[in-house]
Amino acid sequence: MEIIAEKSIDGNGINPRLIEICSQIRNAGGRAYLVGGCVRDLLLQISPKDWDVEVFSMDPPALESLFAGCIEPVGKSFGIHRFRHFPIDIGFPRKESAIGSGHRDFSVSIDPYLPVKSAAARRDFTINAIYYDPLEQSIEDPFGGVEDLQGKYLRHVSSQFSEDPLRVLRGMQFVSRFALTATAETISLCKQLTPKHLSNERIYCEFCKLILLGEKIGDGLEFLRHANWLPFFPELEAMESCQQDSAYHPEGSVWNHVKFATDAFSRFRPHGEWDALVTGFAVLCHDLGKPLCTRWNAAGRICARGHDRAGILPTQQFLSRVNAPQALVEEVLPLVEFHMVPRTFADGKNATAASLNHLANSVKRIDRLLVVARCDRSGRSDHVPSLVGEDRLEAMAKEANLWTSSPVPLIHGRDLLEHFRLTPSPKIGILVKQIYEAQLDAKFSCYEDALAYARSLI
Repeated sequence: MEIIAEKSIDGNGINPRLIEICSQIRNAGGRAYLVGGCVRDLLLQISPKDWDVEVFSMDPPALESLFAGCIEPVGKSFGIHRFRHFPIDIGFPRKESAIGSGHRDFSVSIDPYLPVKSAAARRDFTINAIYYDPLEQSIEDPFGGVEDLQGKYLRHVSSQFSEDPLRVLRGMQFVSRFALTATAETISLCKQLTPKHLSNERIYCEFCKLILLGEKIGDGLEFLRHANWLPFFPELEAMESCQQDSAYHPEGSVWNHVKFATDAFSRFRPHGEWDALVTGFAVLCHDLGKPLCTRWNAAGRICARGHDRAGILPTQQFLSRVNAPQALVEEVLPLVEFHMVPRTFADGKNATAASLNHLANSVKRIDRLLVVARCDRSGRSDHVPSLVGEDRLEAMAKEANLWTSSPVPLIHGRDLLEHFRLTPSPKIGILVKQIYEAQLDAKFSCYEDALAYARSLI
């Protein structure tokens, strides 16, 4: 990912509706700048998904009148409006000063006549404080954000950085997404901040961006370590000092292993956002159990037997700490618990229809489990080729139509009532469960055989 060579932006990458909006603002006496992530992305030749516009020399009532019926307020206290049917947010230069410890504890004063440099001073990092006038095709860059993009530096804009601790987590995901190195001064400021008054929703949002957009997720995690923020996530911190057997893990600690594994995730990441979040958080959490059960065995080797099941509790704790939704927790936990199983399919004795059925029923999605397993296998400082067990499991799951689903029960309660003239009772549910367990054990694989097995139980 390289920045364009000159301080210019290709206007062809800008939404035509956006140009029209900026022209309307200019004709009404104002001046509209693109600012923030959309300018950064344009400079990096990335197509922005969202657009932020900051309007100078025009009062809010005049803007609301100009676009009456087209915009709606989304951040009233900050003077932010969003265009209906377009991913465009429009706001005004403003002064902000902290009046408390929370992420939203700010006194805000809108001032459309602020100089650009004063307006930019409230922003977090220099790479997000670049202003671009798409009509004049000119850049205003009062804090050297273009140069920092070129040099791949993450640098805070001003002393106001310390007023919002969320910026540490934003730094985490920016480092990961854009291969940046944080300056020593910025790291020093981060060390002075804590997430104590941050809402868990915002913490979760930044971790989601790390998972969904990160190219070097390990670098983002390392940024947290340098910023002394790992103690706020003790489940992650515990991995830092947990060593592994060098014969299997030449990368050293569990922390190093997980950094390599999450880096590999950017190569294996599923396309769907929910699938990516589930598998990404599972890769991040898959070895959280190791610090709980790492021991020296009788042969003088480091081992962590049972770390897969031991990882369930710390995974629950970490995901709760970052306010992950319960639906995500429920889908991540079995991937952590069973992440070691794919390698066992290398042995023909283990690679049976029954073992496949039970695994698919436990994890629901074999495709997701193999993403986690392959990232785990890639979590080393050297290259490890694809494992026979992973490939065999994939082939078996696809052949059995269990790649993206668990086994569908062949017998339901209605079948028992219809074929055996039973009356509704709790016994029906017990029988259905027994029959399904037998199906998972591969005692039968078709409806007729399932009925025959049911008949043997009645």
